Amino acid sequence: MSTPSISQDGYIPELEQEVLGTLLSSGNLKLVSGTLRPEHFVENLHRRIFERMQEADSAYGNAGLPVVYKLFSKEEQDAVKGRLGIGLSEYLARLVGGCVRGVPGLRTSIQAMLQQWARISLGNQAAVVQAAAADPATHPAELIRSLGRTLDDIGAALRTGKRSKTRFTMAEASEAAVTAIEDARTQGNGLTGITWGLADVDRATGGLQRGEMTVLGARPAMGKTAIGLGVGIKAAAAGVGVGFISLEMGARTLAMRALSDIAFDRFGRVEYSDLMAGRVNDASMEHVYAAQAVLSGLPLQIEDASGLAINDIRVKFERMAEIAERAGTPIEVLMVDYLQLVAASSRYQGNRTHEITEISAALRNMAREYNVALLALSQLSRQVETREDKRPMLSDLRESGSIEQDADTVIFLYRESYYLAREKAKTADDEFERSDKLLECQNRLEFIIAKQRNGPTRTVDLFVDIACSAVRNAARS
Repeated sequence: MSTPSISQDGYIPELEQEVLGTLLSSGNLKLVSGTLRPEHFVENLHRRIFERMQEADSAYGNAGLPVVYKLFSKEEQDAVKGRLGIGLSEYLARLVGGCVRGVPGLRTSIQAMLQQWARISLGNQAAVVQAAAADPATHPAELIRSLGRTLDDIGAALRTGKRSKTRFTMAEASEAAVTAIEDARTQGNGLTGITWGLADVDRATGGLQRGEMTVLGARPAMGKTAIGLGVGIKAAAAGVGVGFISLEMGARTLAMRALSDIAFDRFGRVEYSDLMAGRVNDASMEHVYAAQAVLSGLPLQIEDASGLAINDIRVKFERMAEIAERAGTPIEVLMVDYLQLVAASSRYQGNRTHEITEISAALRNMAREYNVALLALSQLSRQVETREDKRPMLSDLRESGSIEQDADTVIFLYRESYYLAREKAKTADDEFERSDKLLECQNRLEFIIAKQRNGPTRTVDLFVDIACSAVRNAARS
């Protein structure tokens, strides 16, 4: 086949020709809907052919060879002939006749083509970065942001190209649903997702669902990190790969909380503040060693880095996923602590509501794209503190972009004891009443399910020992 000649090193035109030939033959551009864009074609002529196919599909619902050919002007046809030595109609016919894989192999063909585009794009971007880096006027931070956005765009195209099946018949969808129901029945706990490690919460939610984003919001000191870390430990103990991206706490601090949590039930109560200060006797240290042995065997990875943007989180997650895949425990739960600390892009710089909206939507898309249960911790504003009843409500999220709309499930945490401990009683009777009430609710944590796409809203009472970072099912009388 006569082929376009371009100066890109390592360019293989047949990869693009296979895709174009298959689409021209089938006339069905929906086969690549949401996957291919004109800019993914390295060769200008191929890019133009694909653009004409899009026009044909939009205008006539058919992107077959005869329709596409008629959309090229006489000047364009002459230019092709002058360049290739053959007419456009013959070149298009050769594209169709030269197909090897056809429609059954289209997914493979697209992936090969996108790999080539990504490789060449990376080379071009490297040249741009090298030239910019040699210019003393270049601002390094802006260069890094620009490079990050470009790399993220390239990575997104590659992920889309190898995306698993997204279109299902109702028979296929219902079969998957029935399988999930049967699994839940077999387990006997109503669990269709990944365990929270809390039986009462599992019953209320069905577990953390793959492909969905759950937002866990609270004011400081309510137990967000304790819940998030505890869920990660319990899910990992159940054999599920877990990734924990911490933008606030260091890995060592999180590990101390985890040791305290694990020791709480199995070996004895050891407060993590004592671990951090080294106030540990020999007996407690033995408990720590025992807890460490348990913790070390869990498929749980922690990424300890502040100031990460969404594209950074993607890169960190994909690295985690590669390691987990090799270890035989693919990551099924990803936690981000916490949402408001994710760095925004420059697109909405200065408009915090739009920045949070962009971050929230990107995290939701990650959950669907990677088919992981994504738990995003969220810090609530001080607005909560101005009310007499300080239990969070969905309206507390509405000032934070579209978090409420993006989330499949919204959970709030509330500890009455936190506020009671800080109250100032006016009389001796008030102080007696306050102390009595504080003693009663000291270890109570309200797990408020404020939104659940596939279930009812309700409040689940849990037991919490904040000092040991331990959250458990509430004791039953």
